[in-house]
Amino acid sequence: MNVRTVTATRYVTPLREGGSLPAVIEAEDEGLYVLKFRGAGQGAKALIAELVSGELARAMGLRVPELVLVELDPALGRAEPDEEIRDLLKASAGLNLGMDYLPGSITFDPVVGPEPEAKEASEIVCFDAYVTNVDRTPKNPNMLCWHRELWLIDHGASLYFHHSWEDYEERSRSRFPPIREHVLLPWATKLAEAETTLRERMTREVVERVVGLIPDGWLGTEPRFTTPAEHRAAYADYLLKRLEAAPAFLEEAQRARQMLV
Repeated sequence: MNVRTVTATRYVTPLREGGSLPAVIEAEDEGLYVLKFRGAGQGAKALIAELVSGELARAMGLRVPELVLVELDPALGRAEPDEEIRDLLKASAGLNLGMDYLPGSITFDPVVGPEPEAKEASEIVCFDAYVTNVDRTPKNPNMLCWHRELWLIDHGASLYFHHSWEDYEERSRSRFPPIREHVLLPWATKLAEAETTLRERMTREVVERVVGLIPDGWLGTEPRFTTPAEHRAAYADYLLKRLEAAPAFLEEAQRARQMLV
């Protein structure tokens, strides 16, 4: 499990539909990426959530565009006339997070389809309950259809426990009531099988490898942790404790689904 580091070489265009003003950039490998800025919104915590949840989803067997660490020189956007964007680039010098740009992809629409298979829908619902992702709703599904397959994007709102580390062990046991808003819940008829997959694939080794990808520079802002290693260990501890709560959060998802159908 590895995440490449690339250097941004061209600022292509802002994506103004995103609240944190992500942008399409070109990197030294000539690839296009959707860049999430460390200087935006929730800062490094949003990037940590993107990285950790995205790579855990990949380990679960779900489709996620390649994630890369992106070195950014703020001078890249010097020709950008928007002062807010110039300030964002200046505040984001150094390592940021990029996601492979999927040309021609469209946002998943539950009305238009394509209708997801029960197995895939169940695994996505189960995974989002695990990482407490509140941002997969009909209004904002954060899934793309690309070559008639579902791809998961935008996990910055997941793992919201890390905005306050007080009592994180207790909060790892949350039943996650927001799962009732999940866009794929109507198709999630195989949640029991999805729980088995989650337990099989979210091993201690996988969890520790994923949290090990978090750059040191994104850590160190929490006074309760003395080192980045200690901070990473707390993420792993939360995620492993969260796995123990799977019966509770899957029961909550089952109950929510029964109210829909």
